[in-house]
Parts: sequence; structure tokens; C-alpha cells
Amino acid sequence: MTGIRLTRRRMIAGGTLAGAALIVGYTATHPMQVAGALLQAGGPDPEPSAFGPFIRIDTDGWVTVVNKQQELGQGIHVAMAAMIAEELDADWEKVRVVAAPGNFRAYGVQMTAGSNAVAGNWDLMRQAGAAARAMFVNAAALRWQVPRNQIALRDGVVSHAASNRSAGFGALLADAAQQTPPREPVLKPASDYRLIGSERVRRKDSLPKSTGQVVYTQDVRIPDMLVAMVAHSPRFGGRLARFDDRDARRIKGVVDVFAIPTGVAVVAENSFAAKQGRDAIRAEWDDSAAEKRSSAELVRYFHGIAQGRSDIDANPFEERGDPEGAFQGPLFETSIDFPYLAHAPLETMDCVARVQGWDVHIRSGSHLVTVDQIQGALAAHTIPGRVQLEVLPAGGSFGRRGIMTSDYLVESVRIAQKLEGRPIKLIWTREDDMAGGFYRPMAHHRAWIALGEDGFPSAWRHHIVSQAMVPFGGNFPNYEGVHGSPYFASASVVDARIYTPDLPVTVGFWRSVGSSHTAMAMEHIVDQLARNSGRDPADYRAALYRRAGATRRLELLRQLCRKADWRAPIETGWARGLAVHEAFGTVVGQVAEVRLDAGRPVVRRVVAMVDCGIAVAPDQIAAQMEGSVAFGLSAALYGAVTLRDGIVQETNFDRYPIVRMNEMPLVETHIMPSTNRPTGMGEPAVAPIAPAVANAMLALTGQPVRQLPFLRGNDAVNAA
Repeated sequence: MTGIRLTRRRMIAGGTLAGAALIVGYTATHPMQVAGALLQAGGPDPEPSAFGPFIRIDTDGWVTVVNKQQELGQGIHVAMAAMIAEELDADWEKVRVVAAPGNFRAYGVQMTAGSNAVAGNWDLMRQAGAAARAMFVNAAALRWQVPRNQIALRDGVVSHAASNRSAGFGALLADAAQQTPPREPVLKPASDYRLIGSERVRRKDSLPKSTGQVVYTQDVRIPDMLVAMVAHSPRFGGRLARFDDRDARRIKGVVDVFAIPTGVAVVAENSFAAKQGRDAIRAEWDDSAAEKRSSAELVRYFHGIAQGRSDIDANPFEERGDPEGAFQGPLFETSIDFPYLAHAPLETMDCVARVQGWDVHIRSGSHLVTVDQIQGALAAHTIPGRVQLEVLPAGGSFGRRGIMTSDYLVESVRIAQKLEGRPIKLIWTREDDMAGGFYRPMAHHRAWIALGEDGFPSAWRHHIVSQAMVPFGGNFPNYEGVHGSPYFASASVVDARIYTPDLPVTVGFWRSVGSSHTAMAMEHIVDQLARNSGRDPADYRAALYRRAGATRRLELLRQLCRKADWRAPIETGWARGLAVHEAFGTVVGQVAEVRLDAGRPVVRRVVAMVDCGIAVAPDQIAAQMEGSVAFGLSAALYGAVTLRDGIVQETNFDRYPIVRMNEMPLVETHIMPSTNRPTGMGEPAVAPIAPAVANAMLALTGQPVRQLPFLRGNDAVNAA
């Protein structure tokens, strides 16, 4: 983007495109200009601001940062604000954050996914702050008639020491707004950072959340609003055949009942009436194309696929050497099964929508704002620019609100279309949400490994069976973490492939995506290989990292072992387990201290080391680590969505437990010092906790884990 001309006129217009108003101006023929014109055609213009679309400054000196990333509870707003405030030299106590509405012309593609919010905005936000800073410096230099290089700016105060003059942002605002922003604003070296990387960078929404001031979609109340619920097929792939709505219409408060493509919608004056009406629907479903198998049958089906007993073609994703004859001798063979996993966010799926002719107004905790605008437009038969999307905070997502089909949002738009301009709030109950699909897909890993005389792999065959999370790319999300693994370094032959069965059960991204199962498979396999060879698991990994040139992992492993007292004795009955994994550009290592209580793992301490580049908000990195351990440990201990005759059995937390406070281990987070670009933190730390615990269990029992979760069925419910 360097060298593309930025003009003040473009900036005051709200910054033309791609969310880069302070650093990039586009000519009329730039492809992003065309995309913006198409996506935002007919929609509102960006709110004018002399400092671009991401910065607003008031006459009282307050700086408002407009956050184009979705706040899902991960605290991303504080990192966006810190990057701008650092370069702007704003007073951190006078910085606030608001959510950006959906507007491609102002903010570009708005998608919060792939742990990319900080990494993807690192340059953009700093340059926005630096450009605004330069405008205030220029304004002060002109007003005081002094050289610009004699102007200082700190904590929102512009000063000139020689003349003992100073002014706040508010006093200089009008003059600064008249300045032309620099084409290439000068950024601070990391050594000059006073805010980024400091403990001062803490989230700004804790108090309003704690006092109930934050408005979520569930809180929205607007005049004339109705509430909708939908009766869905109990089986994936089931279609509505017919329904009887007479009893539902007799329920007091029910306004209308009608079919939509995904089921039967009941619209009522309140949620209680909507649920009563929905429960009174007598629907018959066409299950001719539905999934009717049970989970145990699907597991056996996946096993057969991995062993070549099906007509499903494999997609090779890593091949090296000649496998012919490489796997003829004695082999180490292992396998592991992973269930479907629900996202189970605290706030279930919900959306407020109104459709008036061509115009659609949506309020929702939207994860993929740009995608949701497009899907909303398709549902309402309008154009994306006529879809006004007000982005609200979301009570969690973990990937569920980032489904490319925007399923619940599309439902709400379709229902609103029927109501001639009345707003509706669609609510999914917990049971709707848990049985609603788009799960982390089931997966089966099977490996055959030939070992050299040194105990390291000489040939590695690895088969994965899993449904595709996206309908393109050869199922690549499900083999990330296996592809390019440093554990292949010693093998002259690698034969890694994935099989992709097509099932009616809907699947999608789940926090840490494919790493949620590939980390467990690879880290548990390598621990078994280490112990079979009589080597310490850390030493075994280090040897493979050296062969692979995996220097980041090697250094992180060294520091992790030191912080975790890896080589120190531990009390009888306890063991340490180790796992190191890279995802979204971030390397995370975890050591778990575990004992077994009647076969049930009890985790008391997790020592974590992370290399995520420069730490913009260290407190939030620690919070993400702690939350990731809780999330990943919940899945490892208890998480499983199972089918019986195709019907989901776990529809609430009574059968889908999560880790309770008394089960939560102490988590110690250590951040490796770095001045490199930041990498992802929202998801990578989920992946290592399951193998770290499994490897501690292996140390205690000598028995590998063959399936997740560690506790299954009634054992999991009773243990929780």
C-alpha cells in the first residue's frame, strides 16, 4: 500500500475504502473502489471525520476509536485502541471505543476470524494514529510559528518547551482538522512504546459489563417489535413435509405462524408466547435425505474410510519420498477419535431484523459483518448496500457466529420480510443452539510409523477422516497442524492424506479450527514415540525441532521447561505432560500437572509459554490463555455432541458440561519477549491443553488416549 496517494478530501469523506483511510487513498479505478461501490451501493456514506474512519476527537479532548472488529468477549477493542493511542500519544484515560457499523466503503471487509484482528490491523491502526498525531503537530507548529521538530506530544497534550506553550487535543482540534495527513506517517520504534506492551492496556468494558450497561441482542427492545422462534427438523437434512398450526394459533400472544425454508416460524408478542406456540406446532418431517445413523456407527464408518474400506477418494496433502516398501516392516500404529463439538456460547443465536421494501435493518452480534450483509441482502432480495447492520457485542461465539451461510441471521430476515415493516427478534433457545449444528466436525486420525535405529521416524503415514469445514480448498483446515509438522523432519518418507465424507450434519469453524484435533493427534503420537524410545519427551521434541530448523519452537520449549520445572521431581501420584503447537502464526507450549482420581484426570496447574510477536496487551494475552485452557479443557474432559438415530442427545449443559470453577487449574502465562509483528492469540492456546493432559495421563498409566473426551457419556455427566 506504500506510495498510494492519500488526500485530505478523501479522508474527510470518511476514508474511501478497505478500512485504510489514514494511510491509503484510492483512485477511481482501484479494484477495491469497484468492490466498495458494488457492496455499499445505495447505502449510507461513512460518517465524516478529518482523522479518518477509525478516529474521532471531541472538543473536550476525548479520543473515540471506531473498532471494525467484533467484540465477542475477547477484549479485542482494547488492542485496537492501544495501537492507535500509542502512535497518537493520546491520554489512555481519555480513550473510548465504539463498534463500527457494517460499511464496506468506510472500513473495508469486516470479518473477525482466524485470530487475525491484531495481526491484520497492526499497520493500519498504528498508521492511523501516527497520521493524526502529525496533523496535531503541524497545527501547533503553525499556530505558534515554531519548527515542527520542536513540538512534543504526550498524553494528549501538545507542547513547545522553549516557549512554554501547550494545548490539548480539543484546543487544537479545528486547526488539526485542516492539515493534510502525511502520505507515509512516521511510526515509533518499539523501544519508544509507552503504552503498547504495558500493564496499562486493560479492557475498557469491564465496568459497564459488570453493571449491566452493555446492550446485547437479547437486550434490544424497540417499539412494535415481535419475537420469533423456529421449529427445526430434529435430524440434519430433514425437510418440512407438512404442519398443523391450529393449536399454536390459539396461544395467547401468538401473532402468526408460517413456513420458511428451515422450518416453521412462530411470531408472537413476547418470547414466552413464541416458545409456547412453537412447542404446540405439530410438524411432520421428510427424513429421506436426513442423517439417521448414531455416533457409534459414524465412528466405525470413519475407521473404515481411514483403512481404505470405502470409495471415498483421499486428498494427499504432504508427500515425500517413495512409500513403496517403506511400511513393510514393524510399525508403530495408533489412532484417535474426536467427536462433534458444539460452540455453546453463553448468548445463544439471536438477531433483530426489520425489512421495509429494499431496506433491511439488522441488529446482531455479527462475526462476519460483510458476509452477513451479503447474506441478508440475498435473503431479502435486495443489494448489500441497503442492508444496514448495527453491530452489537456478542456473548461469545467461538466460531458459531462466523458461519458463512449466516443461518440464524438469514432466518430472521426471512421472517421479518413476512411482517411488512415490523421488527422481529429471532431467539434460539439453548436447545435450538446446541442441536443446531455447524459443529467442530468429527475426526479420526490413524498413523503408521516406521522407526529408525535411533528411535525417530523414518517413514510416517498419516490418514485423517473429517467433514470439510468449508466447501473449497481440499479440506485444508482439517489438516493444519499436521501439514508441515516438524515431527516429520527425520522421516525420508511421508504419506499424509485426508478423506472427506459428505454427511448431512452441518459443521463449521470451532475455536482453533483444525488444530483442535490435529494438535492432540500429533502431540500425543510424538509423546508415545518418545517414551517408547526411552527418551524424555522434551528432549525427543527438541531433537526433531533441530532437524526441522524449528527455532521458535525450540527456544519456546527450552524456556517452557525451565518455567514449569520440567526436570524437577513431582509428588507421587502426579505427572507432568507437555505439548507444543503452532497455529495462526503463534507458538504455544503448555505443561499440565495431573493426577488421576478413579480414572478421572484432575489438573492443578498449567504453565504456558507463548510466542505471539510483540505483546500489544499483555493482560489480555494472559486472559486469552486462561480462557483457552478452560475452553479446551472442557472439551477434553467432557465435550461431545452425540447422535442417536440421527438426533442430537446433548441439548443443554446438563449433558454437555463445561469445567467448573473448582476444576479450573492455576494457569501461569509467560510471554516471550519480541519486537516481531503480532500474531494470533484468540485461538492458538486452545489446542495444546488436551494433549498436555493426555501426555501426563500417559506418564501415569502407560496407556495412550484413543478417543476424546477423556470422560464419556454418563461418566462425564456424573463427574461434572
